[in-house]
Amino acid sequence: MPPAIASIIYTIGILGLFCLDRDKKTRMSGALWIPAVWLFLISSRPVSLWLGMSPNLNAVDATQAYVEGSPIDRNVFFFLLFAALAVLLGRSGRVRPLLRKNGLILLYFLFCLVSVLWSDYSFVALKRWSKALGDMGMVLIILTESDPLAALKRILTRLGFLLFPLSILFTKYYPQIGRRLTMSWTLETTGVTTQKNELGLDCMMYGVLFLWMLVSVYRERQDPGRRRRLLAYGTIIAMIIWLLSQCNSTTSIIGLISAAFMMWLASRRPSRKLALVHLLVLAVLGLPVTALFFDTGGAMVQVLGKDPTLTGRTDIWSMVLGLHTNPWIGTGFESFWLGSRLNFMRTALPNFPINEAHNGYVEIYLNLGWAGICFIALLLVAGYKSIISSLRQDPKKGSLFLGFLICTLFYSFSEAGFRPLTISWFFLLLVIIGASNAVSLATSRRPGRLRPAMVPTDEKPAYAT
Repeated sequence: MPPAIASIIYTIGILGLFCLDRDKKTRMSGALWIPAVWLFLISSRPVSLWLGMSPNLNAVDATQAYVEGSPIDRNVFFFLLFAALAVLLGRSGRVRPLLRKNGLILLYFLFCLVSVLWSDYSFVALKRWSKALGDMGMVLIILTESDPLAALKRILTRLGFLLFPLSILFTKYYPQIGRRLTMSWTLETTGVTTQKNELGLDCMMYGVLFLWMLVSVYRERQDPGRRRRLLAYGTIIAMIIWLLSQCNSTTSIIGLISAAFMMWLASRRPSRKLALVHLLVLAVLGLPVTALFFDTGGAMVQVLGKDPTLTGRTDIWSMVLGLHTNPWIGTGFESFWLGSRLNFMRTALPNFPINEAHNGYVEIYLNLGWAGICFIALLLVAGYKSIISSLRQDPKKGSLFLGFLICTLFYSFSEAGFRPLTISWFFLLLVIIGASNAVSLATSRRPGRLRPAMVPTDEKPAYAT
């Protein structure tokens, strides 16, 4: 089929998905366009890549390119950040209760800001820290909507209707966009992203939501739009399965399966019987820990069809840890992959141009040391405790948070899952802040309860027409 004809067909299909999921009763604030654009960019490619104007980061000496970055991307992200801050200032009465309940996150961001002082590239680290605030701002916009859960579903489903059909269109009919030639002279599927693991992350995180939505709509027998929504969500899930088979991201495949099983279990178990949920969470997370750090022969990894070094990841971990950065406070926020350290790694691995440790926990250690690891551990524990509280109140909605958390933790074993401007970090912030607010997402649409987002304020809500 000619690409032009395929583009027309896929465009009609995308419009059809939007039509199938139409809901004239739900009205959202126009401010949701800000996190929607932000999420689209971090789920796909920066503006400079879409325009074909990105700096060359694959050169052996890429130090200057990483330091300078792309002016286009910087301006776009800062524009979205300032727009988000303007919205949040107008919602200060709703934002303050959320921030008070999540002081640990504020302390973590404060520590990241202080770490700029001992970075070799303090100004670069400060700019990256400023952009990292954007993830927090976008999460707060969603959670301060009058109906946070409906806002989250609206944004993610609409993005899913765009990202996955476009990924298939690019892969099949525009291979110069949707595929990439690797250093081993093989083509890997990238879709709307820049490499296969990012596409796998999209499939995993959005797949959690669409599976949850599919089950939720299936159980709503009286919904007049039930069949058309089942068709829309089922179509996207089929696309996700196909893309996962093409990109062959083992981490994302296992993570999605594990999260789906955990969501199913958590939504069905009575709130007083959560011991099995705790046990299975430990098992799901304990298996990769055992395979990566205690199975020296690599037998468990080989069972999955992967080589014992996880495509060279174990060698990377040994090399970056061998550089002996400050064990307590690291090199500074997002500062490890700059300057001489980046040049050293590019020289040592000329056929493997990298800019991350391919492990979220190692990445945090390199940038922020054991202090950063402790912060992340505390955030994960606090988020999990909040999820368990949410499961006791509403297993259906709490299970969605649990699915997002499981995927983020699982993904971080082989990729930098806690890095700003990634959807894994975005969803982790969303889970921690949203689940901690016991009467926000966890009780969305529950009659007779007052949600913090509905506390009377002076400002008048602006609704999209």
